[in-house]
Amino acid sequence: FPVLMSLPPTAGFRRSMRLCRRKSRTNQQSCYAQCPSSCFSTLAAPYEEVVRYQRHPADRNRLIILVGPAGVGVNELRRRLIASNPQEFQSAVPHTTRVQKSYEMNGREYHYVSKETFENMVYSHRMLEYGEYKGYLYGTSIDAVRTVLDEGKICVIDLEPQ
Repeated sequence: FPVLMSLPPTAGFRRSMRLCRRKSRTNQQSCYAQCPSSCFSTLAAPYEEVVRYQRHPADRNRLIILVGPAGVGVNELRRRLIASNPQEFQSAVPHTTRVQKSYEMNGREYHYVSKETFENMVYSHRMLEYGEYKGYLYGTSIDAVRTVLDEGKICVIDLEPQ
């Protein structure tokens, strides 16, 4: 498993770099010689290591949400993650108001519901996320996520920020 990394706040980093660049142009000294505590230490370690989460066997599985704009690969990442270990990872079946196609089965590709039912789910806070595409509503319900978690699997969904 990869080691998760997180970035520290960037405001101080930018400020330190700007000051250091100005000084290095005038004095022709290295950045470390001029501001070792702020500039060099930030450049040497821009990431902070985070330890791997070890789930206790009694703990429930968790939801993984992959977030990114269209075209960055979160959908592909979700597919590969599930394909790599389908016994451990699964997607929640989303809900939609669009018409079911002949080769689709309700509950497999989508849960097909009326617009009124979908909107009632939204108003009763039963949707984890939702949006509109080409006039149809799409979303993931809390119940669909719970179904995956109740099967003892990790639920993986991908979202595009609106």
